[in-house]
Amino acid sequence: MQLFLAIAKERFRLVLERMNKTSQDQFQRIVGQRVKLAREDANLSQDELASELGFNDRQTLSNIEAGKRKLTAEELVKLIQVLGKKLEYFTDTFSLVGEGVFSWRAVGAAPASLDEFEAKAGRWIATFRRLGEIKGESYNPLLQQLTLTDRSSFEEAQAAGEALVADWQLGDIPAQKLREVVEDRLKILVLYVDAPVGISGAACQLPQFNTILVNRREPDGRRNYDFAHETFHVLTWNVMPPRPYDAADRYEGTKVKRVEQLANNFAAALLMPAASLKPRWERRGDQDPHDWLNATASELELSSEALYWRLRQLGWLTQAASLDIVKERLTWNGCSPSEQTLPRLFSHRFVERLHWALERGEISVRRAAGLLDMTVEDLEDLFKSYGFSVPFDV
Repeated sequence: MQLFLAIAKERFRLVLERMNKTSQDQFQRIVGQRVKLAREDANLSQDELASELGFNDRQTLSNIEAGKRKLTAEELVKLIQVLGKKLEYFTDTFSLVGEGVFSWRAVGAAPASLDEFEAKAGRWIATFRRLGEIKGESYNPLLQQLTLTDRSSFEEAQAAGEALVADWQLGDIPAQKLREVVEDRLKILVLYVDAPVGISGAACQLPQFNTILVNRREPDGRRNYDFAHETFHVLTWNVMPPRPYDAADRYEGTKVKRVEQLANNFAAALLMPAASLKPRWERRGDQDPHDWLNATASELELSSEALYWRLRQLGWLTQAASLDIVKERLTWNGCSPSEQTLPRLFSHRFVERLHWALERGEISVRRAAGLLDMTVEDLEDLFKSYGFSVPFDV
């Protein structure tokens, strides 16, 4: 017990000595949240746990859970014994425990697979956050939000998408600029990842910043559409929290929650604004509609089916005319199959921060590789893919 207590104290000291006052306050808040989560997992009331810890009243525990009072090393050891959690559960700032609200776009993915991948994604996001704290970077608390609610009309969601095309100067083909502009304006973290089958992407909300994850193995057009869809959630999260899982894998969907329908309408208008579509529509002449849809979708870097439904949305393709469209002939997903691209893993911003930390010795190579679920050789290839020098000896 004495040895374990000494280890706990030393780890606490090492963690805290590398933090400034703001980071220490953040750490105290995180520990408090994890104490609350572990207590609830154990089905204990505050009174019951306070008694186990030897506190005179539950207010002391309440203050710890609220991040208003620091835990001592002795109290932490007692918590580990009572709640059956490991030391890292409470102190590892390179993971998300009880933090981060995720919303996944997933079809047919097993619940266990989703939970496992969410834990992995949480480590990536927490790593980015922790290294930012070490670097002394601040987060922008003033995030842009859309003035939409779940009672907004689909036309209002479309109008919001069209308005952002102009405000963000996305140009004639918004899909080409959207990620860069969203990263810059919203200060969010974007990660292109290898996700399990059935997972298209996700959005994650933290108090400090939001994250959009995109399965880089999806076709180009699908990735672009998913990104725009998740951007809607980032911009409306406070008033319209999305469901944990969105199973709609087609633009028209089945019967999805209204928030997801609003997100679809927004994404379609953002990526296919009327100003971009109109001249192309007017020049189509007597071209076969399937050929025109495929060619135009490829040019806009989207799927032909998404373009089809956008035309229906605008009222340019009537229901009668749509009966002549054979869905099986709408095969393009942002470009021809031979031209599909595979984005680099993660993002430049993420890899740049990791490179800085390794170069400065703020994190070990072994630790970094483990957090990214990579080998050291994989880590070397990751830096080279972004044009960075390898910040460690291979």
